[in-house]
Amino acid sequence: MTHKELKSKALKNTSVRKEYEKLEPEFTLLKEMLRARKKTGLSQAQIADKMGTKSQAITRLESSLSSGKHSPSLATIKKYLEALDCRLEIRITHN
Repeated sequence: MTHKELKSKALKNTSVRKEYEKLEPEFTLLKEMLRARKKTGLSQAQIADKMGTKSQAITRLESSLSSGKHSPSLATIKKYLEALDCRLEIRITHN
């Protein structure tokens, strides 16, 4: 079974789908951060150097967003994006 097939099957379960949807903001943020990093062509090690940290910290930052187990601070996210010469824009919308 492929990842796509497994995901499709799992999301048919209402409780799984609700939990997955709760993580949507984190998934979106991670996707945008990775897209920005890819666009700049910088490696995790290069970003870490610009941030004054170790590459393992960048690996943890990126993986924490995909796992939903830890939410990095806005300050950390801003510092990461500044290393990419990007900025964070936040928008609040009503449901």
